[in-house]
Amino acid sequence: MLSSVDLNNGERTPLELGRVLAVRGSEASIGLVEWSWTNPEETRTTVGQFLGIRGHNKVIIGVVTDSSIQGLPVARERGYAVNVSVDLMGELRTDAKGKVHFVRGVTEYPSIGDAAYLISQDELKAIYDISSKATIDIGSLQQDTSLRAYINIDEMLSKHFAILGTTGVGKSSGVAVILKEILDGRPDLRVFLVDPHNEYGRCFGDRSQVLTPANLRLPFWLFNFEEMIDVLFRGRPGVDEEVDVLAEIIPLARKAYASGERATAGRRSDSRGYTVDTPVPYRMNDLVGLIDERMGKLENRTSRTTYNKLLMRIDSVTNDPRYAFMFANANVGGDTMSSILSQLFRMPTEGRPMTIMQLAGFPVEVVDSVVSVLGRMAFDFGLWSDGKLPLLFVCEEAHRYAAADRSIGFGPTRRAISRIAKEGRKYGVFLGLITQRPAELDPTIISQCSSLFVMRMLNERDQALVRAAVSDAAANLLGFVPSLGTREVFAFGEAVALPTRLRFKEIAAERVPRSEAVSETETDFGSTVDQAFIDQVVDRWRTATLSSRVRNEPVVEPEAPAAAPPRPVRGARDLQLTLDADRYKLLKKSAAKG
Repeated sequence: MLSSVDLNNGERTPLELGRVLAVRGSEASIGLVEWSWTNPEETRTTVGQFLGIRGHNKVIIGVVTDSSIQGLPVARERGYAVNVSVDLMGELRTDAKGKVHFVRGVTEYPSIGDAAYLISQDELKAIYDISSKATIDIGSLQQDTSLRAYINIDEMLSKHFAILGTTGVGKSSGVAVILKEILDGRPDLRVFLVDPHNEYGRCFGDRSQVLTPANLRLPFWLFNFEEMIDVLFRGRPGVDEEVDVLAEIIPLARKAYASGERATAGRRSDSRGYTVDTPVPYRMNDLVGLIDERMGKLENRTSRTTYNKLLMRIDSVTNDPRYAFMFANANVGGDTMSSILSQLFRMPTEGRPMTIMQLAGFPVEVVDSVVSVLGRMAFDFGLWSDGKLPLLFVCEEAHRYAAADRSIGFGPTRRAISRIAKEGRKYGVFLGLITQRPAELDPTIISQCSSLFVMRMLNERDQALVRAAVSDAAANLLGFVPSLGTREVFAFGEAVALPTRLRFKEIAAERVPRSEAVSETETDFGSTVDQAFIDQVVDRWRTATLSSRVRNEPVVEPEAPAAAPPRPVRGARDLQLTLDADRYKLLKKSAAKG
């Protein structure tokens, strides 16, 4: 091993490993001196480690991205047996007071022959220890687990962030860690989490409210025209003739409610000042009355078909119990917009600054519209409140709502999320994206995220998208992504001092995200399944889609022939199967009363 004496001034320095052999842009090639292949105690260098290159009055910091014994012949002649490639990240400088601090970027590149060494724990701490009131602790460094991993919360929030990783790598736990630390570090901030799989309901205890179809009230009149069409047509494209009728009628219904009139047949009104998207209430019976009025004036019987189909469509949706969160009290009226905004976005917080919107209980065909409404209202409230109440809008499974392929998904949902990504920071509305399929996420949206937390990903398309989103100096580090362990993550961007490999904190077992959409009851698949259990399943199945008008009517059941008791499965244990009642709170009638 070479001498540990600094050749510039004769002072002692950390143990020298080798010398700079080549410099190309932001990369340097370093020849390492020959070591003993059999001595495990000897200091060695491998990919992912940080090296220091001593220059004039500064130390340049780089990370090893490649290591090989295939070096230049001239290097071997000089005793350098191993060649490593290093990405240059920044500089350690000493200020007038003798304090060492890290600065991103390289102002003076290394020269051929500059000494390289493995940086010390103190130098590593100087790089990463950015702890202050503006930072949060999310885990520990992979290179030295005794050092905490801090991120700058203001930089992360104000410029948006994304958490990317395949299934089963601890992504949801990482999300829970980051959001908990955000709640601790920014008590002025409110958090709204879109939770498609009902995973996070228990992660934040009494600091969050959980909204489901059972306790959410999101009136239909808050939906804009595109969102309302999506609901009425159950996620399918609207019929042009029916859409044209609604485009004329909805503004009239809004005007009628605002003016205190009843929009009934025989009364002529205009919609001046109101559009299909004006967020003021209207009553569903006013809308139906106006359609009836128009239909009554038609002489051609075939022309009434469009109106009849539209009325049947409206009747079907408004009486579907799964849509009760939209159409309960549809004919009562009442301007509840302020109270709804207060509930959704926690104003005031009252000790619970977080809302978790669980989507697993909503009809699949309306989920996109619901997310669109929520994202749009989050942005619009920030806009019209001049950003006085900052909000973090976090979207799990973001690729479902803002797909790269514009031929799939719901356009208004993509636009709502895109608007937050592009303009939200101006109005105090910040965005957090979580996805396991970054290649399927709209690249214009993810490009707005200045901080990326990248966990294990094996798909080449996913890695290529991330590679395009990070700086050139850090792109080589993505070669480590497929081999990251569980809860390990690479952090890139504005929130960290330099690209950081870290491990997320562990969280208490009772706070680990776990889907509530699937029963946690252990089921013995070898147990006896009797007819009563199957009947209970069928009853719940039917009840979930019964019209509210017939749900409570008695059902006359035909007499069934007597059946022999079911034969038990061989080797089965005597286990009584029951259904989890908590999963069916949205139903007004218990299946047991069938």
